[in-house]
Amino acid sequence: MSDQIPDLDQQLCFSLYRASRAVTRAYRPLLEDIGLTYPQYLVMLVLWHADKPVGVNDIGARLHLDSGTLTPLLRRLEQAGLVTRSWSGNDERRRLISLTQEGSSLRCRATGVPAQMLALYPGPPEKLVQVKAFLDDLSTQLE
Repeated sequence: MSDQIPDLDQQLCFSLYRASRAVTRAYRPLLEDIGLTYPQYLVMLVLWHADKPVGVNDIGARLHLDSGTLTPLLRRLEQAGLVTRSWSGNDERRRLISLTQEGSSLRCRATGVPAQMLALYPGPPEKLVQVKAFLDDLSTQLE
């Protein structure tokens, strides 16, 4: 019968949800060691690769987060002394996020996180490369 409700375990969305939760859970102890949550880590990755102040909208676009989600994250990073928030001199509506010295130095402590995560996966690393390529393509096609 075509009107049957599909089985949960047969749904791609559920597999993606489970995988996302598992990955986030695996990151937790690694990031606790450097004092970041997973969403904060993603923001810091954007900033560590920028080498200059980054606009809030640019961070949001890069992470696919709206300002309502991003603003509290940035406030907590500022309270932790890792970033500063300032207004752009060219456009007073534009907020810029800059790393503090402490935020910049945290990058060194975070460099081992990707290898630690990779070590948690018992399969061949090439499989993860394939999965990432699939997920990137899926995201692009659905956006």
